[in-house]
This record gives sequence, structure tokens and C-alpha cells, in this order.
Amino acid sequence: MTATDLRPPPQEAHEAGARPSRRAWVAVAATMVAVAWGGNEFTPLLVMYQEVSSFSAVTVYLLLGAYVLGIVPALLLGGPLSDRYGRRPLLLPAAPLSLAGSLVLAVGSGSPLALGIGRVLCGAALGLVMAVGSTWITELSDKAGDDPRAGARRASLALTLGFLVGAGVASVLAQWGPWPAHTAYVLHALLTLASGAWLLRAPETRPAADAARRPLRDDLRIPAAGHRRFLRVVLPLAPWVFGCAGSAYAVLPSLMREHSGGMPIAFSGLLTVLTLGCGIGIQVLGRAIDSEHSARASVVALAIIAVGMGLGAYASARLTLVGTLLAAAVLGMGYGLALVAGLNEVRRIAGPDDLAGLTAVYYSVAYVGFFIPAALAVLAGWWSYPQMFAGGLAIALGCLAVVATAWRAHLPAAAPVTLATPDVVTSMGISGGDAHSTGGGRETPVR
Repeated sequence: MTATDLRPPPQEAHEAGARPSRRAWVAVAATMVAVAWGGNEFTPLLVMYQEVSSFSAVTVYLLLGAYVLGIVPALLLGGPLSDRYGRRPLLLPAAPLSLAGSLVLAVGSGSPLALGIGRVLCGAALGLVMAVGSTWITELSDKAGDDPRAGARRASLALTLGFLVGAGVASVLAQWGPWPAHTAYVLHALLTLASGAWLLRAPETRPAADAARRPLRDDLRIPAAGHRRFLRVVLPLAPWVFGCAGSAYAVLPSLMREHSGGMPIAFSGLLTVLTLGCGIGIQVLGRAIDSEHSARASVVALAIIAVGMGLGAYASARLTLVGTLLAAAVLGMGYGLALVAGLNEVRRIAGPDDLAGLTAVYYSVAYVGFFIPAALAVLAGWWSYPQMFAGGLAIALGCLAVVATAWRAHLPAAAPVTLATPDVVTSMGISGGDAHSTGGGRETPVR
């Protein structure tokens, strides 16, 4: 196939100022759902691997977090490179990588090494959709004239929906379906084929015409990551995104293995679906909670997370069905609101050349939280789970205090121009700037 064959059809090639269809983002969202499905179908099977393959809790939690080794490089490289070469070329490999990861997981169910490789492949695919897909959806939504917050909300909903459905289907198939360790992965492989084909129809929003004008290393720099609002609001919040999720649907199901009515895999899937379902529910309400003029959504998210950690301490001490379900539900709400709040803060901070890169940094920090279950399993030799959840409550309150003190600090004076043409950007004097002025506007004083 020649390079010419890889170009999008003329009717799908969009210049920077062209207006796409109002539903053009759906094709990108479909790939995000499919890849997120593959990233999370492993989670409810942790209990199965502990029981069938006799893996220790530390081993399965390390396998859960292993895909961060694929996510972070894909995020940090994929985001900036998509700013340089366009969204489509960087997102197209996501579906094949996710497909390969599922097939490796299907054939290597008894080998920690094979499972680890499969998780890394799924992670690399997920990293691409999180950095590139989230940015692409935001740009398509903005170019179609939608609400400025619609793109972040749609991207976070697509990811959460994929996480939810993937985990739910995998748990049902593993508990009651044929070939428990294989069927879910094969089904996901078929899904990625369909979504990858649909992605070819999504219009490009970031032409690569100017890529050769600057050194590649310049694209890998993300000055907006040093923005004072990013440091004071986004960083204290980000690790809690998947720290909440991992605590709810990895730690709690493992603690409840002997109290799940003889269906530990199905119960693990139930907790995962409940966690992510509550995450979706609060994301739908996120538009009312979020504010363009303060850190209200981030503060509310951390308050919910603190309550969730307290309920986690109670649930891990009592090991009751009601307590566990309640803790998972509140932690899910904390996860969902923290995810969309962080994405909206990134959108406000980032300049026209930093959106994908800063989104990548945000997700990279967020995914550090997926190592929390493994850390807790190691620390369980010294402290009980109720004590560790109580420690999480104290840390969450500390993060809440930090974010609250930056309520309106360092906000850009005007909304960032994320989709302007190069000529418009130049005429407005937006060129990336220093780390404290990214976003195309002055910072407002601390109030």
C-alpha cells in the first residue's frame, strides 16, 4: 500500500477551520469504548486468576497495574506526536494493539509473563485513545460549535462506558460462560476490528503540514505541565482518579471473596459495574457541578473521595454486602467527577499546541493510582486494610485543602483558543509562552 492510499478521502479531509458534522466525534468515541473495554475486562477476572491459577494478591495487582507500563509511554509520546502528525495516524494503531493484547491474554491465561505482556499491549492502546482520542473528540466537538465542556464530558463518558461494559461482560462470561479465561478476550478482539474500521471515517482536526518546521524534541516538551494551576489543582487530584477505581473494583472484591455467596467473579463484576455506573452518573451531572471560574468540581470530587475512603475503611472492617456496595458506589462517584474535572482543568490551561500533550501528562499521573492496590497488598503485612483506607481518608483531606486554596488561582483570563488556525494563533500572539502563561491569556490573581 502506498502513502497515497493511506490518505483520507477528499470529502473527509478537513482544514483547521472547517466545521465537521455534529456527530463526527462518535466514530472516535467508538474506538475509545472498544479499547477501554479491553483495558478493563481483566479487572473482574482478578479473583478468577487468584482461584484458578493460584496467583497471589500481589501478583494479580501487579498484573492489574502492568498496563500502566504501556499507557504512560503511549500517552507521553502519542499526545505530542499527534500534535505534530495529526490525530488519525496516532490513533489508528490503538485498535490493532488492543486486539493483540486480548489475544495474548486469551492464550496465556496460566502464565504471569504472558498476562503481563498482554496487559502492556492493552495499556499502550489505552494510552493512545486517552491522549489522542480525548483531544480529537474535544476538537471535533468544539469545531462543531458545541458547548466548550462537551468534548471533555464525551471523552470521559466514552472511556467510562468502555471500562464498565468490558468489565461487566467479562465477569458474566467468566462466571457462567464457556471457556472462562478465553471467551471475553475473543469477543473483545472482534469488537476492536469493527471500531477500528469505523475510525477511518472520522475527520482529521490537526493537519500535519507544519510538522517539519521545528525539531521533534520541541514537540515532546509540554511547558503547560509547569503551569501553576496544573500544579496546584490538577496534580493533587489526578492520582485519585484511578486510585478510587482500583480501590473499589480490585481491593474490595478481593477482601469479599469469602463473603460473595459462592460467586466471587460475578460479585467482582458487580462491584466494577456499580463503581463505573456511578462514575457515569455523576459525569452526566458534571456540567452543573463544573465551573469555568473556579475549582469547584475538583473540590467536590475530593470531598466525595474522602467520604469514599472512609466508607472503604468501614467496609473492609465489617465485610458486609451493604457496606461494600456503598463504598464502591461513592468511590465510583469520586472517580467519575475527578476524571472529568481534571480534563476540564486541562482544557482551560492548555494552549493550542499543548492540549494533547497536557492531556497525556494528566492521564499519566492519574494512572499512578492503579498501583495503589499492589501497594496496599504489600503494606498489608504491617497494617490492616481499615487502617490503610483511613490513611487514604487523611491524604484525601490534605489534597482537598491544597486544591481549595487554589479555588480561582492562576486561571487563564480568557478561554484558550484550542482550534485556531496557525495564522490566527500568530496574530493573537499565542506561541506556547512560558509555563505560567500557557492558555493564551493572563492569569487572574489569587482571590
